[in-house]
Amino acid sequence: MCDNIRVCDVEKYYGNDSNVTKAVDRVSFTVERGEFIGVMGASGSGKTTLLNLLATIDRVTSGHIFYGDTDITELKEEALSDFRRDNLGFVFQDYNLLDTLTLEENIVLALTIRREGKAELKKKCSEIMSLLGIRDMKDKFPYQVSGGQKQRCACARALVNNPRLLLADEPTGALDSRSAQTLLETFTEMNRSLKATILMVTHDAFSASYCSRILFLKDGKIFHELVRGNKERRVFLNEILDVLSLTGGETSHVR
Repeated sequence: MCDNIRVCDVEKYYGNDSNVTKAVDRVSFTVERGEFIGVMGASGSGKTTLLNLLATIDRVTSGHIFYGDTDITELKEEALSDFRRDNLGFVFQDYNLLDTLTLEENIVLALTIRREGKAELKKKCSEIMSLLGIRDMKDKFPYQVSGGQKQRCACARALVNNPRLLLADEPTGALDSRSAQTLLETFTEMNRSLKATILMVTHDAFSASYCSRILFLKDGKIFHELVRGNKERRVFLNEILDVLSLTGGETSHVR
């Protein structure tokens, strides 16, 4: 179990001596347990690389990332795999659902690694599908449902194990406005009710306005930070748009 997450002086380089790309450049920040953090920036700013480092999908070139007292940069592959299974949930733009399994089976698959009984698996799956409004399509296959329903299934799969950190990479990118809003409201409810820590990479100001704090990246560095506090979401949205106009990040229309 992890409490806060500390990113300490992290760097990530790609390439060789003659052609080095500095994707993440001496980045440090802390995420408190139960925060809903957004990471924004223009294309190539390093936001997805940073998410991949936090997700243990990629390794740092230098620096350290601590989940509570665990330094994930020091873990070997097998320990990393166990850590990922026990602590992290993932939501990606392209869903990553298996077309040969029903929505229910896709979610249950995430639970089978826990070696729980079949009845308990079904119960947990039913609860999370009901919460996300897709219980009545449990027997449908991914190709039979809409993009919004696929994404809610992907969220259910990510959340069904009650992860300590949910990592979302452009989760609303393929959704229409209504589905995106439903998903973001689901994230907000999960953040509030389960105290799940969420880190979401997004280029979309509307999506980011649901977060409690935004880190803005530029050229691999943290350029600016915004905290929502008690502000109305629309006020926070306008602040985000103002910062994006300085970073060169893409902006969204107000919905």
